[in-house]
Amino acid sequence: MSSANKVTLTPPGTPFHMAETATQPLADCLHLIGFGFDGTACFRKGTRNGPDALREVSEDIESYSPYLDADLEQCRFVDMGNLQLGVSDDVEQQWQSATDDFERLFGARDLEKDNIRIMTLGGEHSISYAPIRKYLEQYPDLVVVHLDAHADLRDGYEGYHFSHASIIRRALDHFGPDHQLVQYGIRSGTKEEYQWMRENKTIRTSRDSFLESIDAIATDRPVYLTLDLDYFDPSFLPGTGTPEPGGEDFHSFVKLIKLLSNKKLVGCDVVELSPEIDSSGNSAVFAAKVVRELILCMQA
Repeated sequence: MSSANKVTLTPPGTPFHMAETATQPLADCLHLIGFGFDGTACFRKGTRNGPDALREVSEDIESYSPYLDADLEQCRFVDMGNLQLGVSDDVEQQWQSATDDFERLFGARDLEKDNIRIMTLGGEHSISYAPIRKYLEQYPDLVVVHLDAHADLRDGYEGYHFSHASIIRRALDHFGPDHQLVQYGIRSGTKEEYQWMRENKTIRTSRDSFLESIDAIATDRPVYLTLDLDYFDPSFLPGTGTPEPGGEDFHSFVKLIKLLSNKKLVGCDVVELSPEIDSSGNSAVFAAKVVRELILCMQA
């Protein structure tokens, strides 16, 4: 970058259905921003293409949600394009470059005062660090809802401190006494990760107990959702880098969004769409409809 204060973004390209475009944060607005990175992915790569795949397929889905009886036409949101990874071939420098750009865009903004909400589109799960850290700093009583097939509590993985397998561990580095973590969908992890989740009572092991936990959140308490798409069963969404059998379906997600539409959902990220793995294109369509519902929840 030519300047320490410069933010490097690609143009939005084909914006998500109904979105305006912007290069700087706007007050009273929801912002979509892409972070197409898969440098620490340890199994199957391709999530770097996730943000643009979501944009492309979004043109062909309806703007109306029959589940929430709401339409994107009623929403004000902007597509800011993709954060750039810089010119380095070094994986960690690429991640840091885009992470720094996110910080330059949103770091000095008061999200609550300006009513700025952010949806970050991945990319592998390591991209969630920048937005989660910002929201934890902004909201001292934030509830982080983590939907995933994996616990992501390792203290680094395969040499990467900020690995996709470490995102929740890195988020916990910034937790204060009144922050809360709720995890559901987890079905893969180390014995130590499961022991930590049980001891700290973060994991929900049944759909009913998870939905009860969401329903119990006070309506004025801020909620951030970090959604790894391998949360869904690979029979429904095979286009992800680390699929795990035994996941959730779209109907259970509908139950969740109906609850979230009555909560204070202040931010979210949707990660781990690897569109080229699924040659049918169905995974991108599935993920785009997930994004549509979350946009509507954040505008509720």
